[in-house]
Amino acid sequence: MAMAANTLSFSPISFPSSQSLNAKRNQASTSLPSSSIHGCKLSIRLSNSSQVVPKYRTSTSATVSSSLPTLKREGAESEKIPKWSARAIRSFAMAELEARKLKYSSTGTEALLMGILVEGTSVAAKFLRASGITLFKVREETVNLLGRSDLYIFSPEHPPLTEQAQRVLDWAINEKMKSGDSGEITTAYLLLGIWSEKESAGHQILATLGFNDEKAKELAESVAQRLTSSMLRLGTTFGVACRRYLNVGASSVT
Repeated sequence: MAMAANTLSFSPISFPSSQSLNAKRNQASTSLPSSSIHGCKLSIRLSNSSQVVPKYRTSTSATVSSSLPTLKREGAESEKIPKWSARAIRSFAMAELEARKLKYSSTGTEALLMGILVEGTSVAAKFLRASGITLFKVREETVNLLGRSDLYIFSPEHPPLTEQAQRVLDWAINEKMKSGDSGEITTAYLLLGIWSEKESAGHQILATLGFNDEKAKELAESVAQRLTSSMLRLGTTFGVACRRYLNVGASSVT
């Protein structure tokens, strides 16, 4: 039986040069051959890699306004209400993030407490760590007290404040305004505000971890001392500037 011999022919494979590849990358779009099944033609649009990389980086606290959500005081002008410090704003941003990590639907006093510790550089955070209160312990006590949320529940991007957390922020503003100091509201006021909410989860967690009225008083005195020393330094600097001005004026007269 004679069998027909099948012959295979190979055509040489040509590899594109680097110049042709670069030319193809610069084209706005590339067309793929039409499908034999659907008969449609696919078009893929290419973009330059420089357009994908963002030009600017935003800070963590950029999503939080310079004034935290607080109730408007009656009869108080917005210009007279003190601003929050940068550390307090970062602590609030971290509090929202901690609430989202635990899949809580709102930002409570326990989240504010964790936010202070996550930020970590403020006087309040250092005072808590010196008292043996760490982020790990607070997070563990939070889960023990409030439990974990459902695995399939997703928190909003900015979980709203609970009523107790809102009162903490308002307490901090009120106490700052009562002090007569025109400086910023620091995280120490935020921590003392959490302690003032006796029925809140944040207060219970602090009490469980050994925080008490004596430590709150110690923190308040530390804040007062820092404020006094800063005012003294400011007064000394102002006095030196005045003396220099008077000396210059006297020399010019003579």
